[in-house]
Amino acid sequence: LHFISLGQGQGPKAEALIKLGWDTGDWVCLQNCHLAASWMGKLEAIQESQDPAKISEDYRLWLTSMPSPLFPVPVLQNGIKITNEPPKGLRANLGRTFQDISEDVFEACSATKPFEYKVLLFGLSFFHAVILERRKFGPIGW
Repeated sequence: LHFISLGQGQGPKAEALIKLGWDTGDWVCLQNCHLAASWMGKLEAIQESQDPAKISEDYRLWLTSMPSPLFPVPVLQNGIKITNEPPKGLRANLGRTFQDISEDVFEACSATKPFEYKVLLFGLSFFHAVILERRKFGPIGW
């Protein structure tokens, strides 16, 4: 698995990783594609020039991006889209946070200060849930 965060000057490196993935069957993840708007046309050309007979069956290309009008439509149409959105509501958000915390992490400070640790963990989780919930209101939410 090869990761590269796109930005200024990272296009040629990303192209080299894609071609390496074609040959070796490695997975390639291009992060922050919305930051490389000028390179998106080249990505579209790379995707259109693929020859399935010459590419390893194990090869996968993962792209991460914020919503962007500059993202090439053919690249989106030829892939599987996955979104990750926070749960709606404070209660659901807190539930998801504590669902992701394992019992080992939750009981991690049982020897020194278990009560303080759990209060701090809840406070931080609650603050995070409130921030995510208020974000939908934009500047008027504060």
